[in-house]
Amino acid sequence: MTKWLSKDQQAVWRSWIAASTLLPFQLGKDLQTKHGLTISDYEILVHLSESPERSMRMSELADRVLLSRSRLTHQIDRMEISGFVTRVSCPGDKRGQLATMTEAGWVKLVAAAPDHVTNVRKHMLDVLTPAEFDQLGKSMAKVAAHLKSLKSD
Repeated sequence: MTKWLSKDQQAVWRSWIAASTLLPFQLGKDLQTKHGLTISDYEILVHLSESPERSMRMSELADRVLLSRSRLTHQIDRMEISGFVTRVSCPGDKRGQLATMTEAGWVKLVAAAPDHVTNVRKHMLDVLTPAEFDQLGKSMAKVAAHLKSLKSD
């Protein structure tokens, strides 16, 4: 027998669906309008910027940015055309590939980051109290940990 959502649970669920759809859309729109980057481009550049030599194995990068390997491959193809990344074979393992941020990618990220942080604050942090934001973080970390545990099954 299905245990249906209560009226209050349904309201929270629908609010989460709306926010989880609208927030990335708005942040992506802001990045695209001012910097010509998609939200995926930005996330990839951030992860590469935090990696040694601004380089990461494609399979690890896909896991970090929560994209399928084929979706990441297509995204990196577009970013290579834009000059933001290069792709080379992994040393010692010719089957694997490394994505490496170029100087143009670094310049693009440095230009976009302040505006992106401003927009994250504007559209999320400034809307919530510090206590609400802290609780949201704890709640979403718990949900993410549960969902990540299912990936390994």
